[in-house]
Amino acid sequence: MNETGELALPQGDHTGSRLGMWLFLLSEILLFGGLFILYSAYRYRYAADFHEASRGMEVILGTVNTLLLQASALTVTLSVLAVRRGKKDRAAFLLGATIVLGFIFLGIKGSEWGAKIVQGIYPRSPALLARPKGEILFFSLYFTMTGLHGLHVLIGLGVLAVMAILLMRGKIGALRSAPLENGALYWHLVDIVWMFLYPLFYLIT
Repeated sequence: MNETGELALPQGDHTGSRLGMWLFLLSEILLFGGLFILYSAYRYRYAADFHEASRGMEVILGTVNTLLLQASALTVTLSVLAVRRGKKDRAAFLLGATIVLGFIFLGIKGSEWGAKIVQGIYPRSPALLARPKGEILFFSLYFTMTGLHGLHVLIGLGVLAVMAILLMRGKIGALRSAPLENGALYWHLVDIVWMFLYPLFYLIT
């Protein structure tokens, strides 16, 4: 035990959890990597349709969401650094900021989805099925890939919320920071995946 009452575990005891997290992240990368390959193949085949469909994307909203996730990646990293230095309150504040930024991201993405649905553009909708095949594929991939990413964001927020509770209860600290570090790694995956989704759907026309 240390002076704050935390269980002093050697850092080497967390090697297994870190290895498990990296293996899990690898499986997630393979999942999204397969979708990126599928997107590339269809974009090559239906270049004109993909170009036309992408013109209806909200670039400003996509850019704002990109900035939000970049900011959240910074705050979660600073939170880990604060924990390692024993600054519990600062770490909790930064972790809370990460969670708030994540929810704002989901809110914007939800409003973007809502606007598309109001326009009649959603999977298997009559308006979408009346469009050329390439545009149908574009929006099908858009809803699938951003929806899957949104689910990962939601899971990540749940993980970070649990980390915040453990931090406030003294279960995470300078001598036992591995759980928060693993949660931060997952959040960085969410950020990295979006950095591929953003140009594919919003910038490449």
